[in-house]
Amino acid sequence: MTPEEHDLWFLPLGGCGEIGMNLNLYGHNGQWLMVDCGITFARAGDPDHHGADVQMANPDFISARREQLAGLLITHAHEDHIGAVAWLWPLLQCPVYVTPFAAEVLRRKLAERGLSGRVPLIEVHPGQGHHIGVFHVRYLALTHSVPEPNAIVIETPAGRIFHTGDWKLDPAPVVGPGYSASLFRQLGEQGVDAMVCDSTNALVSGHSGSEGALYTGLRDVIEGAPGRVIVACFGSNIARLHTLGRIAREANRYFGLLGRSLVNMVAAARATGVWQAAADPIESGHLGYLPAEEVLAVATGSQGEPRTALHRLADDNHPDLSLEPGDRVIFSARIIPGNEDAVARLIERLQQRGVEVITDDESRNPIHASGHPASEELLAMYGWVRPRLAIPVHGEPAHMDANATLARAAGVPRQLTGRNGDLFMIAPVTGLRRQVVPTGRWGVVRGQLAPLPDSALL
Repeated sequence: MTPEEHDLWFLPLGGCGEIGMNLNLYGHNGQWLMVDCGITFARAGDPDHHGADVQMANPDFISARREQLAGLLITHAHEDHIGAVAWLWPLLQCPVYVTPFAAEVLRRKLAERGLSGRVPLIEVHPGQGHHIGVFHVRYLALTHSVPEPNAIVIETPAGRIFHTGDWKLDPAPVVGPGYSASLFRQLGEQGVDAMVCDSTNALVSGHSGSEGALYTGLRDVIEGAPGRVIVACFGSNIARLHTLGRIAREANRYFGLLGRSLVNMVAAARATGVWQAAADPIESGHLGYLPAEEVLAVATGSQGEPRTALHRLADDNHPDLSLEPGDRVIFSARIIPGNEDAVARLIERLQQRGVEVITDDESRNPIHASGHPASEELLAMYGWVRPRLAIPVHGEPAHMDANATLARAAGVPRQLTGRNGDLFMIAPVTGLRRQVVPTGRWGVVRGQLAPLPDSALL
């Protein structure tokens, strides 16, 4: 299956009909372009677990055609968009286009897999254009819950596509330059044949909220704590870490990080000039020697994952810190669907130790802001870009259906919703062919990559 000169195709292998392990292909004139290459984390007890905690989209279709693969574009540094590159690149053997922060994160992952210096990483910046095979691409800055998130404009003689990646419209993102509505209006004036759009929060009314609006809520729940304060949030949210570092200084608390992913993300932020030195943390090993009322630590484990820092604190087996009655744990994160039971069990264990737990639902002022667009933001973007076709992705079926409904309400003439393995034909004739490519998952089992049962191509 090879696209011809007048064809413009979209083929998702992962992340369409689900949240996680994004892997998207665009086809034109004998070549393919990949956008993102991510992982998902299996939940214990999941019947599809098969002993593989780390899972990713089955790459067989494109690895069998790697001579047609012009390149891989990474939209941002979240695991569900970048985490599979180090595992799958030996099967792809293509250049990887990536912004500086994501490049730094990726270099560390490649080093762990023994691929340092082998993968051609080409750093890109918003506004720059790049010819990649038969495609011309341009990154456009947006806002999200990680530094340097970008949408991508993909142009060919057969048509123009706007791939949003993960995004929101944040007027005060704390980190980064923000977004320019005028750029998206200009794009709409140029004409967009298809907009491939994040659907995660399409069922949420209103606006996602701003990182810059969280200072008051976080300060209130931290300043009033009598003992240690532990904040659980995603390590990639450098903006959130900056806000917490500022509050730590103002509250006369020492700021620390508990968890490998947090330390790695801050190191990447430092290396690329994203980190604010005023928020520098102390060594985590010092936290246990400080008076309780002088400690503010950020910990991994907001989703109840085993082996994370917060999980170990709840079990009182963390090497650097022990919690005591009167300490406070703050969940500055949204529970990802499917993790509710794991988080509930974690909270129960903390409370059994006499630790006070505060979630966003229980806080008077917001202490978390989503990184994905709610309904008002989706309507605004569709109104600016005015595509002739909307293709919702990055969501479960209900999210994608809601995204399509919003696109219709915004005046987009046509919407197509599908699943992994469906072929979306954008040009010369718009249409959808179901399950053209068999899909499934590969997983990491005992350190080795292997197809999971019923996941290999036939």
